Amino acid sequence: YPASVFESEGVVGGISQTAERGGWRFDIGGHRFFTKVKQVDELWHEILPEEDFLLRPRMSRIHYRGTLFDYPLKAGNALKGLGVVEAAKCIGSYTWAKVRPPKNQEYLEGWVTARFGKRLYRIFFKTYTEKVWGIDASELPADWAAQRIKNLSLFGAIVNALSPGKGSKKITSLIDEFYYPKYGPGMMWETATEKVRKQGGTVELEAFVEKVTWTPEAGATSVTVRTADGAREVPADHVISSTPISALVLAMDPPASAEAIAAAKDLRYRDFLTVALVVPEKHGFPDNWIYIHTPGVR
Repeated sequence: YPASVFESEGVVGGISQTAERGGWRFDIGGHRFFTKVKQVDELWHEILPEEDFLLRPRMSRIHYRGTLFDYPLKAGNALKGLGVVEAAKCIGSYTWAKVRPPKNQEYLEGWVTARFGKRLYRIFFKTYTEKVWGIDASELPADWAAQRIKNLSLFGAIVNALSPGKGSKKITSLIDEFYYPKYGPGMMWETATEKVRKQGGTVELEAFVEKVTWTPEAGATSVTVRTADGAREVPADHVISSTPISALVLAMDPPASAEAIAAAKDLRYRDFLTVALVVPEKHGFPDNWIYIHTPGVR
């Protein structure tokens, strides 16, 4: 089935692209490839052969007030990092949360407190989440946390630390290995582009979709694409969009409802900034990721 892909930038991948400078490769939005959805996993392995889609061990830690904590939690490491007194206070806080759980668990603060206790919530969840989202954790719906840490709780993390491997495959946040393209995530979408073209499809770069024509009965029927050569209308049987919802709603023709337009304009987005540092190998570190929870580090 012939497909046409229109990419507004000069490279494919979006924030999953891999930039190359001076022989170095930089992952703009490096993230582990892990899914429990069979179809997604099959697609990844269809795009990349096994020798280019590597299974890697996970190592990530939390930086908090000058100390690195293993993540997922390891009881000995956490106890040493927090100190005996603070660890005891955290356990007491967790126990109290189990006896008297927060009444309102619709937002992240109450939801996480019920599963980890108030003290651990403030240390490891509140500041990091607020830095990422830019709003108070008490205003962030709990469904975000439920997707990120799902069935994890302090008790579950301790059980996993004492018997690693048994529960880590069931809880996404505790996985100890993941797939990653040999030359970065951009390799996945560069290879996908080649496959689309070989099968008769087209992938146009620097092609901005400025209008989506639709009808209530048929849905989207065409898109208007602007390139350096001007604008043209492209008929479509189906349209799959990765455009930000705020831009997509405003591009609809005829216009969406007043309520939809108002909602689209009210959406807020967080800027994404990647700073690539090239340092001597001796100054590197073994982590895939380090989560900076220290409040003063922005």
